[in-house]
Amino acid sequence: MKRELLKVAEFCTEWKIARSTFYEWLAKGEAPRVFKLPNGQLRIDRRDIEAWASSHQIGQVA
Repeated sequence: MKRELLKVAEFCTEWKIARSTFYEWLAKGEAPRVFKLPNGQLRIDRRDIEAWASSHQIGQVA
């Protein structure tokens, strides 16, 4: 499986959140794991997003 790295803007678009919300989550340690590239940009691995989402699941949806 090829690694898919999303930009912060792409993640925010998919999850329908503001970038400020993402950075708040990141500061609180509540965001998915991020990678910092040598140029300073952040990337989020799709697999880490899926694991993060699963860990925040409250219960079964009918």
